[in-house]
Amino acid sequence: MNDLDWLYARQRFGVHPGLGRVGTLLDGLGQPQRAFDAVLVGGTNGKGSTAATLAAMLDASGERVGLFTSPHLTHFAERFVVGGQKLAPQTVEATLGRVRPVAEALGATFFEIVVGLGCLLFAEAGVRRAIMEVGLGGRLDATNALDPVLSVITGVALDHTEILGNTLEAIAAEKAGILRAGRSAVTGVAAHLLPILEERGADVWALGREAHFEASSLGWLGAQVSLHSPAGALTFRTPLLGPHGAQNAALAALAAQRLGLGEAAIQSGAAAVRWPGRLEKLAWGPEREVLLDGAHNPDGAQALAAALRGLGVEKVPLVFGAASDKDLAGVVAALEPLASRVILTRAQLSPRAAEPQQLAELFSVPSEIAPTPAEALSRLPPGLSVVCGSLYLIGEVRPLLLGEQSEERERWQ
Repeated sequence: MNDLDWLYARQRFGVHPGLGRVGTLLDGLGQPQRAFDAVLVGGTNGKGSTAATLAAMLDASGERVGLFTSPHLTHFAERFVVGGQKLAPQTVEATLGRVRPVAEALGATFFEIVVGLGCLLFAEAGVRRAIMEVGLGGRLDATNALDPVLSVITGVALDHTEILGNTLEAIAAEKAGILRAGRSAVTGVAAHLLPILEERGADVWALGREAHFEASSLGWLGAQVSLHSPAGALTFRTPLLGPHGAQNAALAALAAQRLGLGEAAIQSGAAAVRWPGRLEKLAWGPEREVLLDGAHNPDGAQALAAALRGLGVEKVPLVFGAASDKDLAGVVAALEPLASRVILTRAQLSPRAAEPQQLAELFSVPSEIAPTPAEALSRLPPGLSVVCGSLYLIGEVRPLLLGEQSEERERWQ
């Protein structure tokens, strides 16, 4: 079994929160995380686009920056970006071969191995700072074995309640675990949750309290954002769509200010960021456009609906597929008012995917079932359509639209 197949097989062992194994793994790899300053980016939704925007701003400042995100959409190497470019698959797999014996001896989980691999890749690539997207929660997530110079918490919503708790307060406490006493932090969480974050003793700047922003929609081009904070005022443009895209960009800019970046780098990086699969519009043939979005929980689905309404989209054909362990009724309630027709399908490589027949029971509007994502796409009419739900579904649809090859490996994490 080659190293990547071995790693993917580890997904079946599930998630086992805790920092002991990953700490020992990093010890066995020579403490690579000490070679760079880490920024942890957590939150229920928006952490990927916030992390990508912050990394783009640091890139624009001339720093050598690593960006670690999860899950990947189509190719495993997407998780490891240096200087705005994903690392070569050959480099990633060769380095994984060196991590494997250490990880096997410890019985490390899939995500713990991926975190250790990312740290080693970034150390050997000579990055100065690494922007690390937190996986699940925060307090016991493998990324929290690092010692961040800055922590970012985008927001808190109900998701993974079976692990993190079934109240916003409980989830906020888990997310707050990535904060460090006396260190800088920025957040976009609701005001009533801020005291929970502040119990950790971090120096927190919050949107809506220390910092404020205004956003003007530029339609399909994104938004113009004005940020006012203790570090100064600035205005920039972001291609991220929707009110939540503008907020994520504002939070990234606030984080960049706390890291000492100047206005020019923030503006340049904000304009340059691209975050595939999240409100990403792609042409498909001469007559069709497809908007991709990984709206996999009610908060994400509500953000997608608000973005579409803001763009003047009232009714649109919808292709939907999701993991069976999500709040599917909540997601459907947010999306259904926008659907002119519904095509239900499932990610072929994800054993967690809900069966389309199960999803059909949740919709009150007529729906049809397509057994594969390719079949679902073939049924779309001319004009704009939306494909949303599981990121694993987006990861299978996107290469179909772009005419690219995808990895044919089972996806759990």
